[in-house]
Amino acid sequence: MNFNDLQLKKSILKSVIESGYEQPTPIQQKCIPLILGNKDIIATAQTGTGKTAAFALPILQMLFPYQDESNKDKKIRALIVAPTRELAVQINESFSNYAKYTNLRSAVVFGGTSLDPQIAILRKGVDILVATPGRLLDLHKQDEINLDYVKYLVLDEADLLLEMGFIDDVKKIERLCPAKKQSLLFSATMPDKVVDLANTILKSPTKIAISQISSAAKNVQQNLFYVPIESKIELCLHILEDRIKEGTTIIFRRTKYGVEKLEETLLSNGYLANSIHGDKSQSDRQIALNQLKNNEITILIATDVASRGLDIPSLDFVINFDIPNIPEIYVHRIGRTGRASEMGVSLSLCAAEEKNYIKLIESLLQTSIPVDSNHPFPLDPEEKAMIHKKQGSKYRQGRKSEGSKKKKKRWY
Repeated sequence: MNFNDLQLKKSILKSVIESGYEQPTPIQQKCIPLILGNKDIIATAQTGTGKTAAFALPILQMLFPYQDESNKDKKIRALIVAPTRELAVQINESFSNYAKYTNLRSAVVFGGTSLDPQIAILRKGVDILVATPGRLLDLHKQDEINLDYVKYLVLDEADLLLEMGFIDDVKKIERLCPAKKQSLLFSATMPDKVVDLANTILKSPTKIAISQISSAAKNVQQNLFYVPIESKIELCLHILEDRIKEGTTIIFRRTKYGVEKLEETLLSNGYLANSIHGDKSQSDRQIALNQLKNNEITILIATDVASRGLDIPSLDFVINFDIPNIPEIYVHRIGRTGRASEMGVSLSLCAAEEKNYIKLIESLLQTSIPVDSNHPFPLDPEEKAMIHKKQGSKYRQGRKSEGSKKKKKRWY
């Protein structure tokens, strides 16, 4: 199958071809005809499989009759809800690219930044709105967003929406839209909560499943380094100096404190680095991403706020400084590289405390990650994880002090 077989409008097809796509990916082949056939769908597909185009292209096709409305007459007819600012921006960029030869207008709204510029864009009239839940509801409450005309509702990365506590917001947004609409739900994983949500808001949906690991693992050379936890920073520096001579790298850490500590170390060692995490403002996060895309820095250090939705062309390396305790997160992380049929490299630093996480990841991948022992900080195979015991009371449980024994009078 090629894109001509999908019977897309010439103006949409032209932008797709200019974007460098020749053949639709499996998720696009399955979703586009169903969406054009007005079916509700629930699709399991990770980032990097082309799922944004899987819903963006048919939505643009179906909104084509509305493109010549004047700006003042434009209504929000497609609403895409995304969990993070970065993903929302990325989706809007995709819509803008695919719609550049049409008169359809898209916009993105998200928290952590000023309301006024977003309100100004909305007042000019938009056909497609991409939004994070909190900012969407804020603007709706201020009567700056009208959802009465929504014909297509997309929930992207539904599992992350629920993980981040947006379940009530999502249900409220769905109720604010017309009852008669087409609903599309995309999720990298399908836990019970996502299934329950789908059963609540979708009408007889068609289920589509694309292998979670195929695209992420296929184009990524994975390497595993066992290392004592206290030697991780030294090994990371060794890898950057010895293995990564050039190219762009994302290093994932579990905590904001860990990100800042590693950034400080890399900067003091002369590396061009920046970081993103939840406490940074949206403008600072966007600056860091643009610096990496424009090769102004070579290393971006991030928490898992960056593990989904970021499309950084030609990202060469992913380093898992901390092994994630949820195996799907590992798949999302390494999916930042090896995108669009390019090859990428993933390097994971595993301490004794994290060995069980590797077992879970390998179980999901259904394969073993190759171990690289050729480095200066090997972990003793017999080394056990450190057990941190809470310091207990010096008194035996239930033992009374001498003062308590002498005090006969009680308040009760």
